[in-house]
Amino acid sequence: MCRKADVPSESVIQVCPKEVEDGLAVYHVEGKFYATEDLCTHGMVALSGGDLQGTTIFCPLHGGAFDICTGDALEKPCTVPLKTYRVIEEGDALFGLID
Repeated sequence: MCRKADVPSESVIQVCPKEVEDGLAVYHVEGKFYATEDLCTHGMVALSGGDLQGTTIFCPLHGGAFDICTGDALEKPCTVPLKTYRVIEEGDALFGLID
């Protein structure tokens, strides 16, 4: 998926593994890594361009929000949860378990 060093602390980046059509958002929060689908479930925009506050990502288009740990939609207009992925750490590498 990517290297740990690619994801700055308290930040989010987009990665585009070939197994995922619209890419993944990979987050680094308080020393832990998380991954979700990158496309907002409300509008066709990459969440990796949004504002990350703790474990909440805010959509840059309409300001809706999601919990990056659970994928739950937290603020309207977003109502459909995000798909989340388990992140496996091996040395400096991060791998996302994709169904």
